[in-house]
Amino acid sequence: MHDTQSSQISFALRGIARLSHLGVIRVEGDDAAKFLHGQLTQDFSLLGQDQARLAAFCSAKGRMQASFIGFKRSPGDILLVCSRDLLATTLKRLSMFVMRAKAKLTDATDTYAIYGLAGDAVLPGAAATPPWAASQVGDATALTLYPAAGVARQMWVAPVDVPAPAGPALALDTWLWSEVQSGIATLSQPVFDAFVPQMLNFESVGGVNFKKGCYPGQEVVARSQFRGTLKRRGFVAHCDAALQPGQEVFNSLDAEQPVGLVVQAAMAPSGGFDAIVSLQLSALASGTLRAGSSNGPALALLPLPYALMEDI
Repeated sequence: MHDTQSSQISFALRGIARLSHLGVIRVEGDDAAKFLHGQLTQDFSLLGQDQARLAAFCSAKGRMQASFIGFKRSPGDILLVCSRDLLATTLKRLSMFVMRAKAKLTDATDTYAIYGLAGDAVLPGAAATPPWAASQVGDATALTLYPAAGVARQMWVAPVDVPAPAGPALALDTWLWSEVQSGIATLSQPVFDAFVPQMLNFESVGGVNFKKGCYPGQEVVARSQFRGTLKRRGFVAHCDAALQPGQEVFNSLDAEQPVGLVVQAAMAPSGGFDAIVSLQLSALASGTLRAGSSNGPALALLPLPYALMEDI
């Protein structure tokens, strides 16, 4: 990407967008943190109110069935932000494990408003805070996200009766593109149960804690990390044609077997589509990556915006 084009895109990524594609699961009760600690890939027992957690909910086979950004509004009140199209299924599955725990799970999507803040619309000092930092602003919570195209971003979550943050409007499509550019995937229905967390680089961006206790799929996730069995990774890619979640990716040298999946895709401000794709590492050695079939539109890999754990 040319410097002029990059600066134009960065300038366009500023303002505030209502994030209507996301929903909220509320977990209340004395055992809220303990319960989530035993179900998700991240440590919720030690979660302070100045932090958020990126986390996954996995099947017994270690496959991701939802991803969340979670944070505490108070010690017994935790909110999980996830893709709205997976919320009902996830709420039902999580609720099955409550048993005797003092934890109540509800769909709080209509109770909370979620906004994305980018560029000079982020709160003062936010650009200097690390990803997943959380700060209280009255009844609202501001969460620092990974940047996109070098631009600072935050998520603002507040009760619906709290005034929206002030700033210029940002188109939802532009925000969705920023999610792709950040390299942090939000799992949605088309890719339900398709990946272990490392196939989306979750261990490298604060989404997996390998020191915590058991959770569904924990043995598979740990084995993938420590026995060198991981054969897929998440990448950011560009395509001149339209892409969509769940679309297969092929190598031009093999018409039979797909080598990856599109996880998340959005229109790029400069044209075409950018996407997060999960790919077999062996497919990168030769040939051309193509969407839909071995002779479909070409995919060009872009620089990953963060270091992978093995490279740190």
